[in-house]
Amino acid sequence: MKKIAIIGGGAAGYFVAANIGKELGSSTVIFEQANLPLQKVRVSGGGRCNVSNACFDPNELVEFYPRGKKELRSVFNAFQPGDTMGWFEDRGVALKIEEDNRIFPQSNSSMTIVECLMKEVEKNGVEVNFSEGVLSIKKSGEGFEIETKKQTYFFEKVIVTTGSTPKFWKNLKALGLDIVEPVPSLFTFNCKDPRIEGLMGISFDQAEVAIPKAKLEAEGALLITHWGFSGPAVLRLSAWGALVLHKEGYGFSIKINFVQQSKEEVLDLLFSKKMNDAKKHIHKYNPFDFPKRFWISLLNYVGIKESMVYADLSKKHLEQLAGELTEGVYAIKGKSTFKDEFVTAGGVDLKSINFQTMQAKALPNLYFAGEVLNIDAITGGFNFQACWSEGYLIAQNLRQKFE
Repeated sequence: MKKIAIIGGGAAGYFVAANIGKELGSSTVIFEQANLPLQKVRVSGGGRCNVSNACFDPNELVEFYPRGKKELRSVFNAFQPGDTMGWFEDRGVALKIEEDNRIFPQSNSSMTIVECLMKEVEKNGVEVNFSEGVLSIKKSGEGFEIETKKQTYFFEKVIVTTGSTPKFWKNLKALGLDIVEPVPSLFTFNCKDPRIEGLMGISFDQAEVAIPKAKLEAEGALLITHWGFSGPAVLRLSAWGALVLHKEGYGFSIKINFVQQSKEEVLDLLFSKKMNDAKKHIHKYNPFDFPKRFWISLLNYVGIKESMVYADLSKKHLEQLAGELTEGVYAIKGKSTFKDEFVTAGGVDLKSINFQTMQAKALPNLYFAGEVLNIDAITGGFNFQACWSEGYLIAQNLRQKFE
């Protein structure tokens, strides 16, 4: 009889199975409702798989998690990004750290990570039941009864790695676990505004974006898309503001500084252009390091005609242009999912979990890892790192119990 069930064949579930060892692996079953495993791993990082982030100090690492910061400190002390890199490289997967600290496989293909995990799970003799989702889970003696469409099973230990699946959270509520209702995290901002109309694909290497009402701000690359704004700066705000933005119904205003200078500094620069480049046509000479199309859009918006030269700029023109560049206000009405990497804030209440073992405090032998927990991070490989660390901790705990 099999002893251990892993419900969910994603990053966390597979990492438990990959680290469980051959002795326990032969007594373990993964239940996955899809016909393929590791769906999010496959699409992560545009198909390259953003494995982790090169932040090797657990005390610094936890700062990237809007929910789970306190609880993850001990988890990362047991297994952090350096350990993740070592784990994959020991199994023949060469990794690289990019300039922004994101970690990817040298192959630039997520399949390198997928195949590595599948190979380790197969090596450990773990049984994988595809297209067999779990319908219910019930306490039964010292273990748990699991029902699928095919049959009912009994397991001594159960690891829940179902991701953000509201249907399964109903089962967990029935077991007496508290669930924090899920809301989206990591999303882009929908905005219809004449200043950015037709400018899809324009990006700013470093912008400052704020949500004044929520007292939130972030810095980073910013991208104009056909639906509004995206890029790391926006995604960070969406993660930190997940709860409050949900309450606002995703209708709010953002303030953007496109040039990382104060309004006074920009005014000085524009006045200098008025004095020193008086005869140059404003539409033709953009003094800032961003695409000319955005410059022209702003000029048109504040009423600066194509025929005007810098000498024609009035005080009002200077004020308006400096304001648009450093504190432009844009109305956000709605959100869009960021690619296929849907992340939620919400899940099993962290107070219910013992983070030394990842077991439910009130239900021994029931473990949790990954997005099923009320833990999420900003973009950059941090969500996967939580999966690897929690999965490793569970595997080590199970090996100690059975050895």
